[in-house]
Amino acid sequence: MAQKMIIDTDPGVDDAMAIFFALRSPELDVIGLTTVFGNVHTDLATTNALRLLEIAGRTDIPVAKGADDPLAGPFKGPVPFVHGDDGQGNANLPAPRSRPIDQPAAAFIVEQIMAAPGEITLVPIGPLTNIALALRLEPRIAQNVKQVVLMGGNALCPGNATPAAEANIHNDPEAADIVFGAGWPVTMVGLDVTHQVNMTPEHFERYAASPDPLAQHIARIVPHYRAYFERANPGMRGIYVHDSSAIAYVIDPTLFETRQWPLRVETQGFSRGKTWPAIGTGAEQLPAAWRNRPPVNVCVGVDAKRLIALETGRLTQPA
Repeated sequence: MAQKMIIDTDPGVDDAMAIFFALRSPELDVIGLTTVFGNVHTDLATTNALRLLEIAGRTDIPVAKGADDPLAGPFKGPVPFVHGDDGQGNANLPAPRSRPIDQPAAAFIVEQIMAAPGEITLVPIGPLTNIALALRLEPRIAQNVKQVVLMGGNALCPGNATPAAEANIHNDPEAADIVFGAGWPVTMVGLDVTHQVNMTPEHFERYAASPDPLAQHIARIVPHYRAYFERANPGMRGIYVHDSSAIAYVIDPTLFETRQWPLRVETQGFSRGKTWPAIGTGAEQLPAAWRNRPPVNVCVGVDAKRLIALETGRLTQPA
């Protein structure tokens, strides 16, 4: 049976690619999108989620609007230089005809998990605020979710929002620390692997040549996003594959090499948002901050060639 999935998202060019990847994957059954601030403000994230589902012909999938701000303070603002003013590479899409459901994102997450114990995978690909709020609302979701597979964090490599922190975790470190400590099965698909997955201009030529409307949308929105990566990384051609890597893990975990460590998130100072694994320390020697924390499944290696082939194959074939 297809795995039931809720994608928590802040679309975002790479979010659009990940959502379309999931929708084109028969192994997955996307039962809802929940929206959060990050790449854009939450209102625009919600608008974009609705637009993407309309492009995909999947307006049967509910969209639930989530948090506008992090747990501990106001949102510091979106990143139009990465994703465009509209979050979709300045494609300037028409307004959606559909509307979000009345239920807030955290309540939707709780309702869906508790109604189908052990069946639903949560895939947060933005800040983890909605997931932390769902845990506060109903802690028992930790025992009733199938798994949580998130895009975020950096265990063994530098950050991308700051030298210390990855962007999704940096946007709400307090929420991330709650999620990593909740005692449910969590896999972190972070910069340790996503910075190994480079989609090139040749791949985007395949999107542009495909008659699939999802591939056509990707071809339209990627140039602005690609230009950012190539400015930020001299000598690079194309983009890193962030959010879609989390979708790929759910479809085929054998694409990845993982390690298990207790993990804490720094919430203070210039390292705010850094994900710190307890590496090389036995359980009996763990420092107090990591003691009694559950192990997190951290992706540290990836078969990048096979991952890109999987995603591009799904999105460049006629529907």
